[in-house]
Amino acid sequence: MDIEQYFNFLSDDDIRIAGTRVGIETVLYDYIYRSQTAEQIADTYPSINLEQVYATILYYLQNKERVDAYLTDWIEHGEWMRREQAKNPSPVTLRLRRLAAELDA
Repeated sequence: MDIEQYFNFLSDDDIRIAGTRVGIETVLYDYIYRSQTAEQIADTYPSINLEQVYATILYYLQNKERVDAYLTDWIEHGEWMRREQAKNPSPVTLRLRRLAAELDA
C-alpha cells in the first residue's frame, strides 16, 4: 500500500488527510510538539480516524526532512500572521478590547 494515498497534496505547503480538510500539520503538531499519542489525536479530531493518524505519523517518519521543513514554514507563517494581526486588529477586536478595559475599570 502506498502511504501517499492517505493524503491530498494540494500544493507544496498544503497537504491534507484524504477525505478531510485536516492538514497534516494539525496531527503532527500535536504529535511532535504536544507529545500526544495517536489515540489522543484521533479522539481530538472527529473527522479523522486512528488509521489516518498513524499514516500521517508514518509519512512524517519516512519523509522527516521534507516534513520538518513543511512544519517550520507553517509555524513561521502562523507567527507572521499573528504579528500582522496584532499590528492591524479588526474593528471587532478593538471593540472587545475596549469592552474588556471598561469591565476592568
